[in-house]
Amino acid sequence: MTTKEQFEQAVADSKLLTSRPDNNTLLQLYSLYKQATEGDAPGEGSSNPFDFIAKAKHDAWSKLDGMPSEEAMNKYIATVNGLKN
Repeated sequence: MTTKEQFEQAVADSKLLTSRPDNNTLLQLYSLYKQATEGDAPGEGSSNPFDFIAKAKHDAWSKLDGMPSEEAMNKYIATVNGLKN
C-alpha cells in the first residue's frame, strides 16, 4: 500500500474514532492534513480578529511550513493509528 493510500485510509479511519480527540490533537490532525494535501499555509490567516478557531488552525498549519507532503502524511497516519489503539 502506498503512502497516499495509507493516508486516505487514515483519513477515513479518523472519522470512525470511538472517542473525540482533545483539541490539541484535532489541531495537529488538521494541520498535518492541510500540509499533506495543500502544502504550506498561505501567509494570511482569517481577517476576523475574533475568529479564534480559524487563527488557531492557521497558526498550527503555519508551523509546518516547509514540511514535505509525504512526511505530513506519515505523521497523520501515525497520529490516527495512535488514536485507534
